[in-house]
Amino acid sequence: MPTKPSPLESAAQPPLLRLEQFLPYRLNVVGLLGSRALGRIIGAHFGIDIPQWRVIAQLGEFGKLTSRDIGELAEMHKTKVSRAVTELEKRGLVSRAENRQDRRESFVALTAAGVRIYGQIVPLALALQARWTEGIAPEELKVFERVLSTLTERGRHLAGGYRGDET
Repeated sequence: MPTKPSPLESAAQPPLLRLEQFLPYRLNVVGLLGSRALGRIIGAHFGIDIPQWRVIAQLGEFGKLTSRDIGELAEMHKTKVSRAVTELEKRGLVSRAENRQDRRESFVALTAAGVRIYGQIVPLALALQARWTEGIAPEELKVFERVLSTLTERGRHLAGGYRGDET
């Protein structure tokens, strides 16, 4: 006959964590699945990976930026930004210009070819988003957006503004 653990024995056991129910893990899985889906589409059509797409997307939205700005906006580590910018520059999709106020960094901007690629990828990305959220009521999406914004801000606070290598 099984014996019931004593309260002292139970107190010594750490609480059980079910990874598939742990919010940071679940958010990471959702993010990875979204990146894989988008990466499959843009990789097949344009030969661009996710870090390169993030650079293009930031430049398409904000215009000329430094690599540091891109990293902060896209939550990417500086080495990933550097590699992505270098590859995009080799392909003629971005150009660099000296920052005369700080010669240690340069400004990155989309070239005409980069603007064309951006214009072709955006509708595909938006279509993926629409397909992903298909069947979710607009009011549910608004609540989700609000919750996601709150979690993002709390996450930034808890992380202390650290830009990790895993993004």
